[in-house]
Amino acid sequence: MPACITTPIYYVNDRPHIGHAYTTTVCDVWARAMRLRGEDVFFLTGTDEHGVKVEKSAAAKGVTPQALADENAAEFRRVLQVFGLSNDDFIRTTEPRHERQVQRFVKRLLDSGAVYLGTFEGWYDEGQEEYYTETKAKELDYKSPISGKPLARATEQNYYFRLSAFQERLERFFAEHPGFVQPDARRNEVLGRLRDGLQDVPMTRTNFTWGIPFPGDEKHVIYVWIDALFNYVTALGMGDPDGSIAPGLHAQRAKYWPAQYHVIGKEILWFHAVIWPALLMALELPLPRCIHAHSFWIADGQKMSKSMGNFVDLPTIEGYFAKYGLDAWRWYMATQGPLQASDSDFRAQHFHDTYTSELVNVVGNCPSRVTAMIGKYFDGAMPEDAARGGEWPARCAQAVTAWTRAIDELDLVAAANAPMALLRDVDAFINRTEPFKVAKDPARAGELASILAQCAEAVRIAGVLLEPFLPGKMAELDAALGTPGGAVRTFSARTVWGALPPGTRLAKCALFPRVEAAKA
Repeated sequence: MPACITTPIYYVNDRPHIGHAYTTTVCDVWARAMRLRGEDVFFLTGTDEHGVKVEKSAAAKGVTPQALADENAAEFRRVLQVFGLSNDDFIRTTEPRHERQVQRFVKRLLDSGAVYLGTFEGWYDEGQEEYYTETKAKELDYKSPISGKPLARATEQNYYFRLSAFQERLERFFAEHPGFVQPDARRNEVLGRLRDGLQDVPMTRTNFTWGIPFPGDEKHVIYVWIDALFNYVTALGMGDPDGSIAPGLHAQRAKYWPAQYHVIGKEILWFHAVIWPALLMALELPLPRCIHAHSFWIADGQKMSKSMGNFVDLPTIEGYFAKYGLDAWRWYMATQGPLQASDSDFRAQHFHDTYTSELVNVVGNCPSRVTAMIGKYFDGAMPEDAARGGEWPARCAQAVTAWTRAIDELDLVAAANAPMALLRDVDAFINRTEPFKVAKDPARAGELASILAQCAEAVRIAGVLLEPFLPGKMAELDAALGTPGGAVRTFSARTVWGALPPGTRLAKCALFPRVEAAKA
């Protein structure tokens, strides 16, 4: 069955930073895991390029909005390559394929009566480009809930989307699909706000020009948030079934809708959990399976801020790459990040300690011990296991089942823990059976062979499960074990016990070298 995962599209008025890197890495791990299982996956990311913030940033720099968008979109593309990400498309909202489909969708909404012309009087959060009623603005003390900056009083004629008309349908949908918004704390936030009642939302602006013209009334441009949300379906050609805008796009990609996961930051939850489903309902399109809204990264216990000097920007990230390697960065993002309801604290010492305790001492050390002993006692050839695996086949099958369940639930910590626990069990098995002592008794040669064969096979299976997290290093492990990933095609064949035949040449591997911690 086709599968689809998306990041939010990233706003081009600034350069990439840890927030962008985190969300995209989470999606990349999931996409790689699903492909490993043989799933047909579409992984989408891109850039959000319209709106007043881009227009103002461009003016401040003395360039056109398009020039600024081109410059920063190119930087985001470069970052994807640097991070080794496996996205299938990178959509830009200034592309004709997107703009023309958005106009078609908005025209359909207008024709259906879901959109009308009215006047907005209330408060506007310029940083988030979000509108608030007087009641909501008062609750927020007339300050942005994200930046803390004062809201601006605004009066403007806009086209409105009749969000209020979808109150009952949305309430019923949430009741019937309790897992639609994850984690539970975010779902409860949405339900609480939904109980306050829905207000119609502006979907056009007239006080700037950098946006998609509203169909039939080009004095208005389409509100950037409406424009941006549609990227999830314009990338699949859902607004172009006849292929007149982007030939072949709909025919090739419509199978990927609805998406399994929209992975976003919690600050944009309302748009994705309420406004986006209502738009899809109005267009009679299926809704995504899950909106997963993760929390924030903080640094050393404080909110990240450029002025405080604790902001993890791209040069900082590339410094970690240089010292620890790309896979180490991926591991930290996937296993220590704020995927659930709590914020995560990014600390240099914690990064180093995680690298040492998990990657050096477990993922690196366990395969190194096993391959070194096979090299020493069996001249590097996979020994024969007369015991036929003992308890290990069942133990490895258990790890595979736990990993599969966790991936289905986008629980990357549990998915990583399954192979890590397997490797720790191998280490404990070595400590208990003491093959280095068994090797001293020629009469126990068969026992030694079984011990090390079982260890090698368990390490191999753990390596398969670690591939989505550590693709570069697990390719090295595959090569050392004589089983490159392409040699056995299916996931079930790669994770079944006994795929490493006796006599296979194994090489000693050293995956994660020790690194000295930086001095304070």
